[in-house]
Amino acid sequence: MDRPASDAPLIETHSLTRHYRVGPATVRALDGVDLQIGRGELLAVLGVSGSGKSTLLHLLGGLDTPTSGSVTVEGRDLGRLSGKQRAVYRRSSVGFVFQSFYLVPGLSAQQNVAVALTFQGVFGRRRRELARQAICRVGLEQRAHHRPNQLSGGEQQRVALARAIVHRPPLLLADEPTGNLDRANADNVMALIREIHEETGTTVVIVTHNEDMARQATDRIVRLTDGRVTADEGTQP
Repeated sequence: MDRPASDAPLIETHSLTRHYRVGPATVRALDGVDLQIGRGELLAVLGVSGSGKSTLLHLLGGLDTPTSGSVTVEGRDLGRLSGKQRAVYRRSSVGFVFQSFYLVPGLSAQQNVAVALTFQGVFGRRRRELARQAICRVGLEQRAHHRPNQLSGGEQQRVALARAIVHRPPLLLADEPTGNLDRANADNVMALIREIHEETGTTVVIVTHNEDMARQATDRIVRLTDGRVTADEGTQP
């Protein structure tokens, strides 16, 4: 998709590769990806299982490092950061939502959200208030003190989303966020992600295999096939 030359991208990848050894074979999960993502974009990375989309998301989030090439976020080459520096980047700049909810079973919904603020150095009354605000933002104020096993799958994913945005990161990365949900809950979660994006200007990258969802919920689709970008298109008229 064309972008005005004056727009400075938030994220750039250049000749990005990530290869893995599986026995004697080399798996080319990503094989030369060049990509630009502007500030405030809402885009989907679309592909079948094994296309490299989750690997790309992990590299954008600093969860992994490239075999070659580069990932630059706000001018920082993530591959050149130390492990400690990447951890700071993840804590301060990125919110993650995954297909599995990864909630702590013994904690309430609001406490699960508050845990994320511990890593930001936020404690006490301020932490409780920010967690409460995030829970209310995803429409779960009446369920704030319920534990995960007392919540539906859709509610658990909304808690996970609240946890991802509670520190107001500039980048939200979602890996198959509706993969464990029925259609109604999936639509609700995607609508909520879009609302948050529109309200905050957060850059959102969603990995999915669901083309209908990508077309309905995002503004741009980047298609991956065998670790390569094969199409880059807008979804809105």
